[in-house]
Amino acid sequence: MKTIQLTVNGKEMTLTVEADQRLLDVLRNNLKLTGTKEGCGEGECGACTVIMDGAIVNSCLVMAFQADGKSIQTIEALDSEDGSLHPIQQAFLEEGAVQCGFCTPGMVLSAKALLDKNPTPSKADIQEGISGNLCRCTGYHKIVEAVEKAADTMKEGGESHGTARRGTK
Repeated sequence: MKTIQLTVNGKEMTLTVEADQRLLDVLRNNLKLTGTKEGCGEGECGACTVIMDGAIVNSCLVMAFQADGKSIQTIEALDSEDGSLHPIQQAFLEEGAVQCGFCTPGMVLSAKALLDKNPTPSKADIQEGISGNLCRCTGYHKIVEAVEKAADTMKEGGESHGTARRGTK
């Protein structure tokens, strides 16, 4: 057992974790942040993508103790008090970039990390930015279009949240 301190979605917390516990397990089981999914458990699919200190990581490959002192953002970090969608989520909805939804949280967070660092990405930048995330349903054309649309919206001052009401995650 080890005690760690971290910030998850803006909230500072102290947790006791097992030595062999993954960050993914802490998020889903201990903190009930179930938007982060386990796909392959090997860092290949990106379903478990979170943002740690500004960089995307596969939470299935990060041991919980490695998150000590770090800031973690999960898909739930995009929740707004009024229920509106983040511009990236809104663009995914409008562009039809969501099919089954399993990969969507990881895709959205990869897009967010990209747009946080590069607000005007090229199509190639977007393709590289989401390259660690697999989607078995949509192909990637609509996802790339959604990220392009989100970038445009965010540049135009739609930085906070869009206008659609949130459904289920």
